[in-house]
Amino acid sequence: MAYWTENDKEYGVACLVVIDRENLQVVEEVSFHDEIRVPYLPGFLAFRELPLILNAVKLLKTKPDLYMFDGNGYLHPRHMGIATHASFFVSKPTIGVAKNYYHIEGAEFVLPDNYEGACTEIVKNGEVYGQVLRTHQDVKPIFISCGNWIDIETSQKFVLEFVTKESRLPVTTRYADILTHKERKRLSENFK
Repeated sequence: MAYWTENDKEYGVACLVVIDRENLQVVEEVSFHDEIRVPYLPGFLAFRELPLILNAVKLLKTKPDLYMFDGNGYLHPRHMGIATHASFFVSKPTIGVAKNYYHIEGAEFVLPDNYEGACTEIVKNGEVYGQVLRTHQDVKPIFISCGNWIDIETSQKFVLEFVTKESRLPVTTRYADILTHKERKRLSENFK
């Protein structure tokens, strides 16, 4: 998601990129933009972003077998990050892939060792909320969590499958992020 303001109104654009698992090539790209009507509240991102994302999903000709979201799933104070919310609408396994840690009171983790694939668990009261995953040596780790219909080990496997040497992020969320910023620029310039 990317946002901009025009005439005292806030707009957002959601982009989805479908990637072929065999060759990591882009199969399809779609975007949907609209006015944002829900203010940003920490912990309630899905209420703000999911309407645009779900409208973008409707535009897809290719139906993915798995969705990765730039955000959290079970790694959330109420276990209901955007990846978990979305799973009930897309009816497919979902994974939350966050660039930064969303603080959860009482949750603890240690940073993983400095090698590709190293991970540690994020735990609160003995319950695993997600993982801290280092996708490359000498880079910041990412934070992954199950959305729904998938376990954490399988989530980690898929995330690592979609990581290339160009970025610490899986291409699924990286390409969508790049496209989102291009679309925001194009759309915001059209308003002028």
